[in-house]
Amino acid sequence: MVTVAYDPHFEKTIRKIHDVRLKEHVKQQIRKIISDPSIGKLMRYSRKHTREVYIPPFRLSYWYDRKNDTLVFLALYHKDQQQATENEPPCSPALSTR
Repeated sequence: MVTVAYDPHFEKTIRKIHDVRLKEHVKQQIRKIISDPSIGKLMRYSRKHTREVYIPPFRLSYWYDRKNDTLVFLALYHKDQQQATENEPPCSPALSTR
């Protein structure tokens, strides 16, 4: 069974979404990722070891550790704001698990 954790920044971003359709689409993609963590596109360069799923017009960034069977949702961001989140480490020490 996959252990799921959420970065505090990710949780804050999700709470700010007021569009019901978008929020439901994000939840649906999270369920898909939990069932098969390898579905996202592998990232390169500074985002190495993370994956992304496209939820128009946003990107859902996550990290999967096969060894410990842990899935960490890192960020939900607009593609135009990608530069701001590139400096985040792939796994933040302050994570909340659910």
